[in-house]
Amino acid sequence: MRLIYTVIYYLIIPFVLARLLWRSRHAADYRKRWSERFGYIKRIKAGDSIWVHAVSVGETLAAIPLVKMLMKQYSPHFHIIVTTTTPTGSALVTKYLRNEVIHVYAPFDTPTAVSRFLRRTRVKLCVILETELWPNLLSICRKQKIPVILANARLSEKSYKRYQLVSNLTKKMLTAYHMVAAQGVLDGERYLQLGLDPKKLIVTGNIKFDLHIPDELIQQGKDIRQQIGLERRVFVAASTHEGEDAIILDAFQKIRQEIPSLFLILAPRHPDRFSKVAELCREKKFQIAIRSQQTKINEKTDILLLDTIGELQMIYAASDIAFVGGSLVPTGGHNIIEPAALGLPILTGPHLHNFTEISKLLQNAGAAQVITDAQSIAETVIGLCSAKELCEKIGLCAKKTIEANRGALQQHLECVARCISSSEP
Repeated sequence: MRLIYTVIYYLIIPFVLARLLWRSRHAADYRKRWSERFGYIKRIKAGDSIWVHAVSVGETLAAIPLVKMLMKQYSPHFHIIVTTTTPTGSALVTKYLRNEVIHVYAPFDTPTAVSRFLRRTRVKLCVILETELWPNLLSICRKQKIPVILANARLSEKSYKRYQLVSNLTKKMLTAYHMVAAQGVLDGERYLQLGLDPKKLIVTGNIKFDLHIPDELIQQGKDIRQQIGLERRVFVAASTHEGEDAIILDAFQKIRQEIPSLFLILAPRHPDRFSKVAELCREKKFQIAIRSQQTKINEKTDILLLDTIGELQMIYAASDIAFVGGSLVPTGGHNIIEPAALGLPILTGPHLHNFTEISKLLQNAGAAQVITDAQSIAETVIGLCSAKELCEKIGLCAKKTIEANRGALQQHLECVARCISSSEP
């Protein structure tokens, strides 16, 4: 089965590169550093390394606190390598970790690329974030006796059913893991049903709950709020996908009929959509400020378009109410912990299969509300803006819920320590 997978993988690489080239029309970084994807990176000549892999934005943000703790505990004895697969994830690593780690793109999951990468990096331990199951990577790590941890592991119902279709291959992959640290009980049960050894499973909770937002970042958010105007209520629509922006803008038009001063911050998930969303705002006759251009915000500005990477937490700190995207379309939702940690009432669509337990937790606490269309968004935002005390009370519930669920990060560090200890001669 792995041989068939490998042959297919080699065959689709040209199409993957073609897709990267296509996406580079809007974001030039997609056509850069291709050699890294084949494992051609600078060789580590002395010392071993700990490799942390995070696919894209969400996983990278979750990985950063863990990486910082690994640096504190194991550097300089170990080099810390952080890989991503997208330019947006790469930009976050550069922004938050700068030159303190070795950062490259992850190799394609082919035997040659993975072997070359491992040979050049002298990996002692591999930590993979959330849902990544790569047959060749796991097989080669197992042969080379490199422990692999699946950290902050989650498995949606959709992914679970997909892995069931290749159950033999999935079971072999899971045997290669030394430890799976699951976000929740349901995630853990799904891994067990797919063939994971129960001795390798630990339910830690979600490391995203251990989020620390620096005071200076909160102050930057307050500075932006000052520019917008303290008397104006601010609604942020974060991580929006194709099809969601139009719904948000329709809702915004409805809200403005009741609350003319409401200010919208719109933050599309993917950089290659920034210009398209800006044009959509202009078509609806809104006055927009563009973050990357440092456009001045005044009383006539309706919308701030966040077209930068790594500033969403700061924007949450400038806002009163948050909608988190990828949930009105069947993407599965995005991280709702960040706005909750900053004390914002949260709106999401019904498609939350990537964050089932977190969303239920916040909904049960009364901190998150599911909406379905422009009308329900408008009604909810108007209601919250009209009842400031209620809005603040809901935000406080959100914040307390996050604080009550911290602790997963420390458990992950203990997992790392055990795996490193077991791999030492």
